[in-house]
Amino acid sequence: MRITEVESVVLGDAHFVTVHTDGGVVGAGQSACWGYPTAVHAVVESFRPYLLGADPARIEHHWHHLYRMGPFRGAVLSAAVSAIDLALWDIKGKALGVPVWQLLGGQVRDRIRLHLLLPGTGAEALTGQAAEAVADGFTAVKFDPLPTNYGDLSLARLVAETEATTAAVRDTVGNDVDLLIELHRKLTPLQAEAVIPALGRHHPLLVEDPIQIDSISSQAEVARRALGVPVANGERLHNIWEFKELLAQGGAQYVRPDIGLAGGLSHGRKIAALAEAYHCAVVTHNCLGPLLTMASVHLDASIPNFVVQEYSPLDDQLADGPVRACVRREGGFLPLPQEPGLGVTLDLADAAPLDLTGRPLTRIPLRADGSVAYAV
Repeated sequence: MRITEVESVVLGDAHFVTVHTDGGVVGAGQSACWGYPTAVHAVVESFRPYLLGADPARIEHHWHHLYRMGPFRGAVLSAAVSAIDLALWDIKGKALGVPVWQLLGGQVRDRIRLHLLLPGTGAEALTGQAAEAVADGFTAVKFDPLPTNYGDLSLARLVAETEATTAAVRDTVGNDVDLLIELHRKLTPLQAEAVIPALGRHHPLLVEDPIQIDSISSQAEVARRALGVPVANGERLHNIWEFKELLAQGGAQYVRPDIGLAGGLSHGRKIAALAEAYHCAVVTHNCLGPLLTMASVHLDASIPNFVVQEYSPLDDQLADGPVRACVRREGGFLPLPQEPGLGVTLDLADAAPLDLTGRPLTRIPLRADGSVAYAV
């Protein structure tokens, strides 16, 4: 079997690829560098001459060839490689007639636990959404408790308001539901030192991305200093080498690889193995719809140190759209897909542009004095 075409499509802030073969098997992939989808598209276009005529089964070889074609690195390149990698795994599963998780070592669990991403802001909105999530069967929820004007508050007010919102959600859901607290990289390291212990009083499963991702060593240091409060990092990291540095410096107790950014399934399983060696757990990141959710499920199903999969309301909203998964959510869990490949149907013909993030790239937080606050 040989690759006959590589199609790259940008739909709003979404980017998809399809890889076609002369055997009629087509693989689907998606990238997760949502800020720059047209840049990722351009990189995939540069991959085409190499991929045409190639054997799609040589996934690991193609990964390294594409990643090392030029002496440049970064999120855009890794996202492009990730999208192709997913499509090649999809092809291999379909060609062999098995779901991809079978090719990754087989299942270690029977279903995938989900945590629902709550989109609200403030205690009133979040408590209502959390109550609905629990009633719908979710055993874990994730939310951002920081006030909207976080960049202009005194430290005491920032801590007090953030903790009050977290306490309200905990009181709403009780002690049988895990809280995942998303800080969206909005704090400085010194602010994080004050905020994280206050949140720890409510026993979150994890506190995610408290500071900017500019420095891996700084992220690791914040995690080390958050004694007694589990910290998660990694949704913006690109490869196993970055995760290795984070873990080696005593960083995250939870790692958060995004399969559409951190090298696809080929590197996702390596990141999981690295984490396992450090007794760290995996909480796969995903907020961009059904294809990446399904790709993540195959990793989740096949690794021993998975804890819970991020699930966006988009997955339900887009269930009958241009990207359709072969399984549907059952309360707070996803059953393992049984169809060959990733278990995704991709139909982009006449599809309208998607708005997966709900945020124009130029709309970033500003402080009252006009300066740029730490952005999400």
